[in-house]
Amino acid sequence: MTRADLIDSLSSKFPYQSPMTVDNAVREIFEILIETLAAGERIEIRGFGSFEIRVHEPRIAHNPKTGEQVNLNERRVVHFKPGVELRQRVNGGK
Repeated sequence: MTRADLIDSLSSKFPYQSPMTVDNAVREIFEILIETLAAGERIEIRGFGSFEIRVHEPRIAHNPKTGEQVNLNERRVVHFKPGVELRQRVNGGK
């Protein structure tokens, strides 16, 4: 599903809202989520899951093609853990 698909789906479920209003709401929700994660905070949406930042420490890796050593800097990665309800529905429960 793309963002446009999400907006179309929400617009059809809420016909009294204009597609532009739905688009603005979706964009604002995503912006808030991004800002929260960028600040290093955890996001928990009950029944759906949680997002958190994990830090990968700097290390020395190898380029598999050339065998050359490469220095990797510290990096922050978004980690998603699905909630119980999401896991159950994806696996055919409920």
